[in-house]
Amino acid sequence: MSSKVFLQLQGKATQASRVVAEYGSSYYKQVLEKNRHYVQEPPTAEKCSLLSKHLFYTRIASIPGRYETLQKELDSVKQIWKNRQALRVEDAGIAALFGLECFAWFCAGEMIGRGFTFTGYRV
Repeated sequence: MSSKVFLQLQGKATQASRVVAEYGSSYYKQVLEKNRHYVQEPPTAEKCSLLSKHLFYTRIASIPGRYETLQKELDSVKQIWKNRQALRVEDAGIAALFGLECFAWFCAGEMIGRGFTFTGYRV
């Protein structure tokens, strides 16, 4: 990286840190006050641990309902597959576009994971 680019980057970082130092505290207080009703009292590490356990076990308790929903979705896909002769071109096109979109998001995620490169090698 050239020194000119480095100096520009350093200047931008310095400017950003000044803005954060000047407005960060007031923004933090404003957001906290606006969302005060979400804060559990007393705001301690023990309370955070308790809430974390609540979230974990609540999610575990929701698994049977999610599984039932998944089974219903799979049954509807099986039913569509059985009646595929009656499938309209529009429905097939929508399914193909959905599959293409999923593949595109997968590819984008792979590129992001490799550091925004196509081959995996950085120059």
